[in-house]
Amino acid sequence: MGGLLWGEVRDLFDPDVMGAPPDLQVTGASAADWQALLDLVEESGWRSRYAEDGTTVPSVPRAEEALSRPVDTGPELRVWPADGLQAIFRFCTPEEIDFDVDLRELQGQERLDLFCDFLSAIGRRLGRPVLMGPEGSPGRPVLGYDPGLDRVVRLPEPPDG
Repeated sequence: MGGLLWGEVRDLFDPDVMGAPPDLQVTGASAADWQALLDLVEESGWRSRYAEDGTTVPSVPRAEEALSRPVDTGPELRVWPADGLQAIFRFCTPEEIDFDVDLRELQGQERLDLFCDFLSAIGRRLGRPVLMGPEGSPGRPVLGYDPGLDRVVRLPEPPDG
């Protein structure tokens, strides 16, 4: 997939600079979008594991069911779109698909390409941007899948203030 070059975005994947795992999200979502994500995981053949209260559940429930669980039970879906690349989705609210990745798993051009392919697959399925920003900094995305361009791009830094 054409687009990002490691040398141009390396700073966004530096764990020492970015700190904690970045926040990734799809805003303006719905339970139907969550279900589309679950369907994508299954159709893509990505390895996954669903858990509640830290206990693995043998099969992934429908999105509406997972979203109806109390947040304090920690319903989460771990997805491995490639060996050594894990994304953790947390079912907190239907309106926002939140997930995390480990920046240490995303070092170098090959890993960046896998990550961009993953974000693009999600964005295409949902027809929405998939944004990445520093943890705890909502509204300050630094990278994301742009549906209009059909690729992942580095986003301009917001003005100070």
